Amino acid sequence: MPKTILEKDQASKAKKTRKFKPWYRTAVQIFFFMLVTLITINTILEKSGISIPLIASASLHAICPFGGVVSIYKFATVGTFVQKIHESSFILMAIAFILAIAFGPVICGWVCPLGTYQEWIGKLGRKIFRKKYNNLIPAKLDKYLRFTRYIIMIMVIYITATTTKLMFQNIDPYYALFNFWSDEVSVTALVVLVVTTLLSLFVERPWCKYACPYGALLGLSNLFRIFKIRRAPSTCVNCKACDKACPMNIPVSTGTAVKNHQCISCMKCTSESSCPVTSTVDFSTKGVKKHEN
Repeated sequence: MPKTILEKDQASKAKKTRKFKPWYRTAVQIFFFMLVTLITINTILEKSGISIPLIASASLHAICPFGGVVSIYKFATVGTFVQKIHESSFILMAIAFILAIAFGPVICGWVCPLGTYQEWIGKLGRKIFRKKYNNLIPAKLDKYLRFTRYIIMIMVIYITATTTKLMFQNIDPYYALFNFWSDEVSVTALVVLVVTTLLSLFVERPWCKYACPYGALLGLSNLFRIFKIRRAPSTCVNCKACDKACPMNIPVSTGTAVKNHQCISCMKCTSESSCPVTSTVDFSTKGVKKHEN
């Protein structure tokens, strides 16, 4: 259907509009990345009898909500946790699930230090490949690769439940990122971290898209979460700014609500961040209000 003169004018303005990038998501990402870094440093200092106040008893395993997920079976049957997992992981797991039901996988898009790390590496990749960045993998192949993380999720949960050992640590790039010098980190995990880092130069958040088991689990919340990314077709100028902004390559402009299992609730596609038309792509519980002509 051909565009009207008004739509063409709006689309032209959309290309010229530079949106203000909300600072608060970046602030949250930096906060949690620094928090995990401090916890790692504290673990090293403990060997010398020194500890950082407030986080003296914290550890990477204790603050990992996925640890609670892989411990569910053992806790339900035996009443104990999987090796190295702390009861705090259960509390964090519950908080993560509540947040996911309300807002989707905000843990992935706002909190996860590994996701933040991939984004930072991706900034370099974007400068190198420009428009080709995050579009280098053929769409047909990418479509099927997206479901490999569910295979990994099932395997990790099953093997951990039957062996009662934290086997995911052997391939976990998150743990390797903050403990790459430690004897606890396996060679396999280091290899996965290096591969993830290199792929981040070509694809935005490759681990999140294709391999993260926790992201796969939280991604299911996009089907029924309360607050959704919603688009108003009546005011959309079809500039595709929302599609281009999405790090997970979700075609936001083709629907009225994002229910894709890969959405990480990063809010980059919204009118506040990328869409040039006010209240056209919003984060809300109900459909976006229609503008009056």
